[in-house]
Amino acid sequence: MIHFEHLALSEEILEALSQLHIDYVFQPIFLANGKDVYAYEALMRPKEMPVTELIARYQEKDALHVIEVATMFGALQASILRGYTEKIAINSFPSECMEQEEMETFYDYFGEEIRGKMIIENLEYPRLSLKHWIVKNESVRNMDNLISLDDFGSGINDMGKVNLLKPDIVKLDRSLISGIDSDPYKQANCKEIIDTLHKKNIRVVAEGIETKEEFDYLISLDADLFQGYYLGRPM
Repeated sequence: MIHFEHLALSEEILEALSQLHIDYVFQPIFLANGKDVYAYEALMRPKEMPVTELIARYQEKDALHVIEVATMFGALQASILRGYTEKIAINSFPSECMEQEEMETFYDYFGEEIRGKMIIENLEYPRLSLKHWIVKNESVRNMDNLISLDDFGSGINDMGKVNLLKPDIVKLDRSLISGIDSDPYKQANCKEIIDTLHKKNIRVVAEGIETKEEFDYLISLDADLFQGYYLGRPM
């Protein structure tokens, strides 16, 4: 289980973090050969309830900031304990960012070890705060890390958000690629999306791949990176 009490954070946020009983699993994101891992995505696993229920509870009491801070510190702690040397993709709410004091503690705690190692994945919910996005984007870029847009094609993440946020990576939602090998509409749609993103120098992750046929077809469309149960489950 991840612990936070040793961090140099305010008493208020430490008290809030102490109420969380969480751990992390990691799902690999592969290069096109389907064997070499480009990054690991950190997925929160609460001990007492499903992660969707935990997030809903904290959203209801306007406390998603606590989950944001827990994820940033906890995911990296867990990845270091596992000895991963690949990039670590960390989910982030588009409505949140760490406070200045929290960011300073974060960089003091992890140091240069995180430079160029993180991918901050902006989720598709609950809403986008441009004020928080500007702060988050600056802190990510200053450490040579990457910005990713998660679940493209669902929620608020669409081409408009791509043009606004200018991510390095876009992850295609499972709904766009499920059964793509036998669906002409999805084939044409994904080809157009991938070609458009490549013209913007954005790498594309095909997310939620569950069959060899889906994997092979997305390779033919020149997707860059691949994630899903067919290639590797969270562990």
